[in-house]
Amino acid sequence: MTNERVHCIAHPLAAHHLRIIRDASTPTWQFRSAVDRLAMLLGVYATEDLKTRETVVTTPLAKTAAQVLTDRIGLVPILRAGLGLVDPLLQLLPEAEVWHLGLYRNEETATPVRYYDKLPATSPVDIALVLDPMLATGGSVRLVVERLAQWGVPDIRVVSVIAAQPGLDRVRGEFPQVRFFVGAIDPELNARQFIVPGLGDAGDRIFNTPSA
Repeated sequence: MTNERVHCIAHPLAAHHLRIIRDASTPTWQFRSAVDRLAMLLGVYATEDLKTRETVVTTPLAKTAAQVLTDRIGLVPILRAGLGLVDPLLQLLPEAEVWHLGLYRNEETATPVRYYDKLPATSPVDIALVLDPMLATGGSVRLVVERLAQWGVPDIRVVSVIAAQPGLDRVRGEFPQVRFFVGAIDPELNARQFIVPGLGDAGDRIFNTPSA
């Protein structure tokens, strides 16, 4: 599924790494590695229209025209699982700013609870990439997008490894200006509001912590 707002990448490498992270038998080190590679692929797609300006550089042989990025980019990982997507995005965007928004899932209500917010009062970034491996109900992403809009960010993009169709539809409906870059769109959520077929709990698998 790809349209002007939702980009589900169709690439053989993405399919290969998705197979690894979906597999329940994948060890933590391999899971992290596959998430890194998939995040980098998603990052390439999510940044293909960044603005640049022309400059000139001197090679060992001659001067030549070159391009410099001009957009101020902010990476906004949703704690804690979103931290697993930060390093690969910084490989692509080493000058990006990293702003943390802390949310945790209330397991009884399946709703997000915000506990950490250090966004400044002024000077919003030009583009914010919201990083969350799994967009399930959309609750956490919705809170982050709302907060970034309040900060004044004009261009908000969500980068997720896997999105559930119900959560994706919910956030799209509330925030028509937001674009989404995902590795896969799964059809449903189970009774505990986990993505099906999904990949389990991304945070637990990235950080090798037991499920509650």
